Amino acid sequence: MAETTAEGSGSTITLSGPTTQASPAPEEPQFFNYPEPQYVEVPYKTPPANKNPIFRGLPLVIGSKIVANVPFIAKFLRANAGFNTLGGLKELDDVEARYEPVVIPVKKAEDFVAQNYTAEDALRTPPEGLPTEKAPEGRFWSVKDYHEAYKNGKITPTDVINTLLPLIRRDVKDKTAHSTAFLEVQVKLVLAAALASTERWKAGRPLGVLDGIPIAVKDEVDVEGYTRTYATSKVYKEPDMAQSSWCVRQWQDAGAIIIGKTNMHEIGMDTTNNNPVTGTPLNPYSTHYYTGGSSGGSGYVVGAGLVPFALGCDGGGSIRIPSSFCGIYGLKTSHARVSERPTPNLANTNTVVGPMAADMSSLEVAYRVMAAPDPKNRHSALYPPPRKLSAPSPKLLGVYKNWFERADDNVKALCQQAIDYFVDKLGYERLDIHIPLIHHGQTAHAMSIMSEAVNATPDTSFLTPANRVLLALAAQHPASDYIQANRLRNLLMSHLAALFKQHPGLLIVTPSVPTAGWEIKAGAADLKHGVSDGDMSIRSMEYVWLANFSGCPCLQVPVGYAQPKKGYGTDVVPVGMMAMSEWGSEDRLIEWGFEAESYLHSKKEGGRRRPPVWVDVLGRAESIRGSGTGHLDSSNPAENGKTDA
Repeated sequence: MAETTAEGSGSTITLSGPTTQASPAPEEPQFFNYPEPQYVEVPYKTPPANKNPIFRGLPLVIGSKIVANVPFIAKFLRANAGFNTLGGLKELDDVEARYEPVVIPVKKAEDFVAQNYTAEDALRTPPEGLPTEKAPEGRFWSVKDYHEAYKNGKITPTDVINTLLPLIRRDVKDKTAHSTAFLEVQVKLVLAAALASTERWKAGRPLGVLDGIPIAVKDEVDVEGYTRTYATSKVYKEPDMAQSSWCVRQWQDAGAIIIGKTNMHEIGMDTTNNNPVTGTPLNPYSTHYYTGGSSGGSGYVVGAGLVPFALGCDGGGSIRIPSSFCGIYGLKTSHARVSERPTPNLANTNTVVGPMAADMSSLEVAYRVMAAPDPKNRHSALYPPPRKLSAPSPKLLGVYKNWFERADDNVKALCQQAIDYFVDKLGYERLDIHIPLIHHGQTAHAMSIMSEAVNATPDTSFLTPANRVLLALAAQHPASDYIQANRLRNLLMSHLAALFKQHPGLLIVTPSVPTAGWEIKAGAADLKHGVSDGDMSIRSMEYVWLANFSGCPCLQVPVGYAQPKKGYGTDVVPVGMMAMSEWGSEDRLIEWGFEAESYLHSKKEGGRRRPPVWVDVLGRAESIRGSGTGHLDSSNPAENGKTDA
């Protein structure tokens, strides 16, 4: 296929290379707060090698106390990390700071017509190549599978919950490997919800395709009857005070059963999910690797087959990184589209909530239900309800070659194979693009979200050593640098707007993470006290940050598997790829995601693989129902027994 290059300077756009006849573009959408489209041409410069010290074990414990209490050391470490590089950027001299990346599509007439996203015909049939026979290798149970099992009377929601509870509870003597992924399971609430769903099914009145579906919610977001701790040693919200967030309530009102709140990286401030306070869930594919974070608990429970989808939060890749590491699908939504009211957002210019799912069909229905506009949220209320594309979209994949090439060779190879398939087999056109100041942009994003986090956590004395170090650095960010970071945000959003305006339907594709997983280098010793590895943290966010900083939606999909590094086991490590699109265009990403799902299952050699710890929940539930054993009594929730993985 032909390739086109889009570059420019200021507001002038120049094109080089052969042009091609693009697909007819749909009617140009209108937006609130759309950035002024303006190309900015800045020659690419390879950034200097990072040189942050790695702290682990006892030196980390001692060092964190020194860094947190001696400001000049924190200032030195901040400068060493490159946070003092934004002040001299002449390109920002005439750029106004932009503090919120909220860009909202204007509602059309059809957006006022009610949609039923949980109707049975709303679930798509499996895409080409997705196995449909019972539990073949590579098949993950979806919302549709659960719905069909309930509809056919093979099992009930109560059967499913009785299967899951012995696997996930951590308040019992004999815990399983899965329980570390959960922080809290309110057994009485779970059993009551399952019983109510079972009764609706028996009466022939299910609420829709989500009725009886087991799901999980990251600890960062409130659920009625549950504690909110942000996976720290501190309680932020007591169970009797918690009110389910809007997005969670949409799932609950549709009949979904929340089986528990999931583990996360402490206060969401790194990308491993290493948590000495609450325990560290290990990667479902290889116990020598992290799940990724900060939504690592949600990533694990979906990847291990315990639920078809879960809620995650994403301020710097915290949905997409664990989705990549755990081999699942994850959607970072448009900024402020999905309401989490009344839960406070600790980094509200970067963080959003979204679904993490075992398959695209489950992700689609989870997203459409949770993204219902919230009339009491100033931003969410303005968004149109999500809906499928009304017309075919142009098929354009934008690649910033200098940026893409920074990934490790094994990751690049798998992502390039996927791009080649989209271009050669599905009619996509590859477009070489330029994004200015890309590495300074990552620094600006990090400064922004760290500043918001330290503002929300003025007392860091109760945090683990690694986070005390991180927030000590954040406390040294001057206001002038924070303003400069948000000037760069505005510049980047304007450049992206120019790309999207000239190339309707453009998907900017990158690896999700430049490395195949993140290995636990010192084993159990690293899990005891945590690790502060700034270079690897920065490396893991190489690509994900742009969607957070600009507010654009972004979808992570698995595209293959790599061999682990020598000495870190023999199991495969999942590799993911992302597409980022124009503000408010999640539905375009979902269409691409279904194509990517078909690619992995039917076109990629070896297809999709389940992890060694994958649980056949439907099969187990059917066995329990047939034998009449394994049921828990809701009046005696302490009863439990040990089960294998």
